[in-house]
Amino acid sequence: MSTPHDPDDISVTTTGTTDPTAGATTVQAAGCVLWRRSPAGGELEVCLVHRPKYDDWSHPKGKLKRGEEPLDGALREVEEETGYRAAPGARLPTVAYEANGRPKQVSYWAAEAVAGAFAPNDEVDRLLWLPPPAARDRLTQPRDRTLVDALLDVLHLA
Repeated sequence: MSTPHDPDDISVTTTGTTDPTAGATTVQAAGCVLWRRSPAGGELEVCLVHRPKYDDWSHPKGKLKRGEEPLDGALREVEEETGYRAAPGARLPTVAYEANGRPKQVSYWAAEAVAGAFAPNDEVDRLLWLPPPAARDRLTQPRDRTLVDALLDVLHLA
């Protein structure tokens, strides 16, 4: 079965002097590895969102608006995609890759969900709170898995 590909999640490496992205402006985006303590037992849970357009599981993220600071954009995207307000924590690694023929750079933060509730929307139809190992396994893109490890490091749980 063929699934649509997310131009945000395709990583292509080109070589030689015919690189179509040479000189292209880098798309700036931001997101969070959203976490909480389980209401049932207090264990750490990581939030993943499902985007039906691409049939993938990822951390909440999105493109920055013109003039928007990356942390502000990350928190805005979290709230738009998940319905949760978040308290930002440590900066996590920035992820760079090619998307839709252009270089893209996504800045990430650890962020604790502090209030809110999920409601399906145009971009995200499902949300899961999973223990870190299950979240790592569910993520579609391998590059997103390293962010779960980075979260555990900054929370001193690695």
